[in-house]
Amino acid sequence: MTGEALVLRQDSEGIAHLTLNRAKAYNALSLDCMQALIQQLQILSEDKTIKVVILSGAGNGFCAGHDLREMNANPSEDFYQTTFSTCAELMSLIQQIPQPVIAQVHGIATAAGCQLVATCDLAYAADNARFSTPGVNIGLFCSTPMVALTRAVHRKQAMEMLLTGEMINAERAVNIGLVNATVPEEQLADEVLRVAQIIAAKSSYTLKVGKEAFYQQAEMNQQQAYAHCSRVMTENMLAQDAQEGIDAFLTKRSPCWQGR
Repeated sequence: MTGEALVLRQDSEGIAHLTLNRAKAYNALSLDCMQALIQQLQILSEDKTIKVVILSGAGNGFCAGHDLREMNANPSEDFYQTTFSTCAELMSLIQQIPQPVIAQVHGIATAAGCQLVATCDLAYAADNARFSTPGVNIGLFCSTPMVALTRAVHRKQAMEMLLTGEMINAERAVNIGLVNATVPEEQLADEVLRVAQIIAAKSSYTLKVGKEAFYQQAEMNQQQAYAHCSRVMTENMLAQDAQEGIDAFLTKRSPCWQGR
C-alpha cells in the first residue's frame, strides 16, 4: 500500500482493493480525494492484470459524501461547479472502466457516499451500515446523488430518501435494491473477496464486453436494446475466449482464458 495517500491500492490475484483514506473525515469526497480516485481508476482501466476492483473506506465509515468544510471554505460558483463536475466524472468512470467495481460498505454512506454505492456495479454492506441522502436537511437537495439513486432503486423509494433525508438500514437497502446483500460486519471483507474471486475467475474480455453492454442497453428502449445486444453477442461469440469457454464446457475441462 501507499503511505498516507488519499486513496490506497492493494492488489492480489487479479483483484485491486482501493480504500478511501480520509478516516477522520469519514472519507468525505474532497476535490483532491475525488481526483486521486479518478487517477487510480484510470490507471486500473489500462491494467490487464486486474479483473475486479473493490472500493472501501478507512476508519468507521464508508463515505460521508462531499467535504462540506472544504465547500464552505471556498464559496464560489467556479469551485462548486468544479466539485460537482469532478464528482460526475468519477461516477461515470466507475461504470466505464472494464472491470466490475464492488462497493464494500460499513458504517455510513451518505449523500455522495450513497451515490458512490448506487454507482458501483455491485455493493455489499455490513448489517449495521446505514444510508441516506440528507442534503434536504441542510437546504441542499441531493441532486447529483439522485442521478445514481434513481437508476439503482425504485423511483418512489428514491424520492422518499431524497425528500426525507432520513437514514435507512442495511436490510432496507437490500430490499430496495441499493445493495446486493448484507452480512455481519466481521464477515464483510471475506464476503466481498469471495464474490470478487468468483468474478475474477472469468474471462476479462467477457467481463468488459458484458459490463459495457449492460449500461448501454439500459438507456435504450426494448427494441433498440435487443438489436444492440444481438450485435454484442455475435461479436462475443467470435472472440477467442468464447470459443475456448464453449470447447472447455463441452469437453468438461477448465477454460484457459486469453482475454480476447
